[in-house]
Amino acid sequence: MHLEFWFDFGSTYSYPAAMRIETLAEQRNIPVRWRPFMLGAIFKQQGWTDSPFNIYPDKGRYMWRDMERVTSQLQLPWRKPSQFPRNGLLAARAVCTAPNARWVPGFCKAVFRANFERDEDIAAPEIISRCLTNSGADAQQVLADTGSAMTKERLHEQSRMAIEQHIFGAPSFLVGRELFWGNERLETALAFAAGTTSFPTRE
Repeated sequence: MHLEFWFDFGSTYSYPAAMRIETLAEQRNIPVRWRPFMLGAIFKQQGWTDSPFNIYPDKGRYMWRDMERVTSQLQLPWRKPSQFPRNGLLAARAVCTAPNARWVPGFCKAVFRANFERDEDIAAPEIISRCLTNSGADAQQVLADTGSAMTKERLHEQSRMAIEQHIFGAPSFLVGRELFWGNERLETALAFAAGTTSFPTRE
């Protein structure tokens, strides 16, 4: 079975998941499909106009401290972004120009590094261009394709699919119809995909 990795480029907890998912999946021989979506569409359905980490100060304070702990434990560089959440629309559209291209995982990780390691504006075309180039993509062509009707519709459809599959946050992992939410559920999702663990039958 394969694992679908649903994430938003502005999502804090998606960062550590993105940085480790490839290695963990390869160890278990599990194919990963990278599925960026717009978390704002999910929030809107829940009646929020901003990230819950901004709406609820105590939740936000906890998250920022927790990210320090998580990244320290995983030995990942970390710099709290000066703007949160950042707009990941252009980066998500870039992936949607060629969802199965070999450069997609490297590009996604480069964007997360730009946001959460260097505090760079991932909505800026020059930042996305650099991330594309560093991942082996044709940056000029991909950026041109991000404006196409097909690419825009693909991202809209992907966000609709997230809603239809009852995804309510990022990162989320889908194995068939089984949904796992949160960076700390990555190993459980991979074990389920590998068939090394099972759960009660769904109703």
